Amino acid sequence: MSKIVFFDIDGTLLDRNKQLPALTKKAIEQLKQNGVFVAIATGRAPFMYESLRGELDIDSYISFNGQYVVFENEVIYKNPMQTKEIEKLLHFTKEKEHPMVFLDELAMSATVPDHEFIHTSISSLKFPYPMVNADYYIDRDIYQSLVFCEEEFDELYERNFPNSHFIRWHKYSTDVLPAGGSKAEGIKRMINRLGFRMEDVYAFGDGLNDIEMLQTVGTGVAMGNSSEQVKKAADLTTTSVDEDGIWNGLKKLDLI
Repeated sequence: MSKIVFFDIDGTLLDRNKQLPALTKKAIEQLKQNGVFVAIATGRAPFMYESLRGELDIDSYISFNGQYVVFENEVIYKNPMQTKEIEKLLHFTKEKEHPMVFLDELAMSATVPDHEFIHTSISSLKFPYPMVNADYYIDRDIYQSLVFCEEEFDELYERNFPNSHFIRWHKYSTDVLPAGGSKAEGIKRMINRLGFRMEDVYAFGDGLNDIEMLQTVGTGVAMGNSSEQVKKAADLTTTSVDEDGIWNGLKKLDLI
């Protein structure tokens, strides 16, 4: 039975400078040569990693932490946020003076111009400040929103929005997904399409949004640069992304 490996992007495939280590690229190529299926599982929107998909020749991927699943360039699953939930969230964030960013598969749009928290967190992904259109969510599918606030507000949002799932990815920003949404759910959709068994599924990740994925797959691998919380959720820990963690992890698993 074939095997499949899912890779997170930031802190896993890409280092802190958003560069792809040479040995990581070689590892992906070797995986494919060995007949192992390769896919990406990320919190990013598809437009945010087009060049990486091209460089690695990967056309199956899970975006928005599981809300948008593509198999060999065909969209096989979409789970957008409910418009009513977005409007409720928008009203709440305006009261708290917490800006938002809306994302679909093509672009992202901020609710306010020139906000320090948006600048700092979006630039950490090596992306410019988004266009500004607070009505961007109207008449289009939004798969993920971002709320920009400090960690002390997380509990407040979780308590007031039980129909949403919040995952912090930056000290100034948290992802907002439909409740129940996760990379793990996206993986289930893809492997069902492929007819793979979960025990033949591997995943590499480093962030809080990778925990459910690492716990769900047959073998979850935490990067050495992960927090202890992520490492506890994994079956094994490899070296950090800066120390060729992908290559070393795949070697340890006898996949390359």
